Amino acid sequence: MTPLDIDTAARALFEAERTRRQIGLLSLAHPGITLDDAYAVQAALVELKRAAGARIVGWKIGLTSRAMQEALQIETPDSGVIFDDMLFEDGGTVPAGRFIQPRIEAEIAFHMGADLAGVNVTREDVIAATDWVAPSLEILDTRILRGDPVTKALRKVTDTISDNAANAGLVLGQARHAIGEHDLRWVGAIVKRDGIVEETGLGAGVLDDPVTGILWLVHRLAQFGQGLSAGDVVLSGSFIRPVEAPSGSRFVADFGPFGTVTTTFA
Repeated sequence: MTPLDIDTAARALFEAERTRRQIGLLSLAHPGITLDDAYAVQAALVELKRAAGARIVGWKIGLTSRAMQEALQIETPDSGVIFDDMLFEDGGTVPAGRFIQPRIEAEIAFHMGADLAGVNVTREDVIAATDWVAPSLEILDTRILRGDPVTKALRKVTDTISDNAANAGLVLGQARHAIGEHDLRWVGAIVKRDGIVEETGLGAGVLDDPVTGILWLVHRLAQFGQGLSAGDVVLSGSFIRPVEAPSGSRFVADFGPFGTVTTTFA
């Protein structure tokens, strides 16, 4: 993609979020789009949102499960940026019309107590820099069509990355835990929608250990001279499939001793 292509795509995504009207697949409009192109579109989109007043408060990691990677024919996770206007209160209500096609995922959130950057960062460094971990629900949305109505082509990973990794919202649970208080590989959740169990999963579904997700993100950011900052909230990756969140639905994610997170979509 040319610089003009990247800028045009970012502006289209920015407008799609504002108007709640999806755009077509970038992977269809630009068949040669690469992962680097997609992250360039995301970076341009992030700058547009910052210029509009949004503040970066953290990061999300996606596509960490093997099943999702195989579905999109990739072998690596992806990442996106969390903004302050994406935060929703535990037990609160998401306003009607806020999103286009929202879905939710259960994740373990990390709160960074110290800066963390560099290609030489280790798992032990991640643990030492983590202030606390907490249960959370990520809200996904897509400003890009999931599938093209004419060609039937499906959204690709380059579409998702361009669209800020489908990031839309975060419901952070009220429980706070020291990172060594629980074996995060065995922290699981029972996710109910309207009282019916939709999904269950374990932290090990995230690259065998949610800490590995944070380590992957630090190493990826290091390639661009970036890193995590003290105070950042980082979603380590979902260990359940995305669950549709239509208007009127209520979600309860029971993480057992780790805590509970709830949200309702008006």
